[in-house]
Amino acid sequence: MERKRQRQKLHEHSGSSKRTDKLLFFLTLGLTVLGLVAIADASAPLALSSFGNSFYFVKQQAISAVIGFIGLIILSNIHYSVWKKLAPVIFAVSVVSLIVVLLPGVGSKLLGARRWIVIGGFNFQPSEFVKISLSLFFAYLYARKSPYWWYLLTLGILIGLIMLQPDLGTTIVVTTIGITQLFLAGIPLLYMTAILAGGGLLGTLLIFISAYRRERLFTFVNSIFDPIGKTSDQASTAAYHIRQILIAVGSGGMFGVGLGQSRQKYLFLPETATDSIFAIIAEEIGFVGSFVLIVIYAYFILRIIKIANKAPDEFCTVFVTGIAAWVAAQMFFNIGSNVALVPLTGIPLPLISYGGTSLIAMLSALGIVLNISKYSK
Repeated sequence: MERKRQRQKLHEHSGSSKRTDKLLFFLTLGLTVLGLVAIADASAPLALSSFGNSFYFVKQQAISAVIGFIGLIILSNIHYSVWKKLAPVIFAVSVVSLIVVLLPGVGSKLLGARRWIVIGGFNFQPSEFVKISLSLFFAYLYARKSPYWWYLLTLGILIGLIMLQPDLGTTIVVTTIGITQLFLAGIPLLYMTAILAGGGLLGTLLIFISAYRRERLFTFVNSIFDPIGKTSDQASTAAYHIRQILIAVGSGGMFGVGLGQSRQKYLFLPETATDSIFAIIAEEIGFVGSFVLIVIYAYFILRIIKIANKAPDEFCTVFVTGIAAWVAAQMFFNIGSNVALVPLTGIPLPLISYGGTSLIAMLSALGIVLNISKYSK
């Protein structure tokens, strides 16, 4: 009898379905195309210097974009109720992948961090898909009215495994997703205050026990330290990075130096296609163009929140809110670090920064959001 009612409820949802939110789809497509153009421009000198091919990075990103949009289209046509059932399994797989990436000989170590699994010639970063699995699992817990300690245990496990890589940037984003969904789940204010205080203390501890993160924080506080970075220590490197970012942003002025005319991309500014891509964009299209981009992001996030508000059930509401928090957190911390509002954390700009796994993961999540938009109240 219960199964019959569930089938009837599913049929009612299916029968009252609307069209996919086309505006969200075209915003996603537009930002992704903009990302490909920005990567082609910003990465050309580095790609030519490192690989002898100016289009090396944009070709890699284009392949990821095609894979991501295939996934988006497929997932947008799979009924959201499937993910409600699979959420625990997907979360378990994510936890296992975070453990596997730490194993010597399995996880690939680069720049002192063990964050990638290499399969054939493809680099896979498990922590990017954790953002989807956490959003799904917290929505699953909320739909089942699970006790709050389940949320805290889940978040604690993920944060611990990600920090072992170590990856402070992803930890910040994952924590933001979790805290946002906990707030939506109605966690008592006392618990929320304790979580925020404990998270703040833990974050401070993790910063100060790592020389690399500690120097980045000190450099942010005193960004004029060693502006030309003549010495080779970590503080000088971070100070040089911040200085070059501010030169790029400042050089753009009100209207920019012109598309393709950036000077900082010629091996002056580190990480031009990833962490610092907004600085190159700001240099070329100026304050006005950068402001328009931020407005587009704000509308993009509000569009996702609108889908959450009209979602057909609690599971969908909490999940879509998690995706909105994911996009908002990455946008804020990436742009914030490019205008010296927050320390550099290595967080990519959503749909624009170079990074295949990041792009595929976000497009996949947006595919599920688009499916939920079909069943809006």
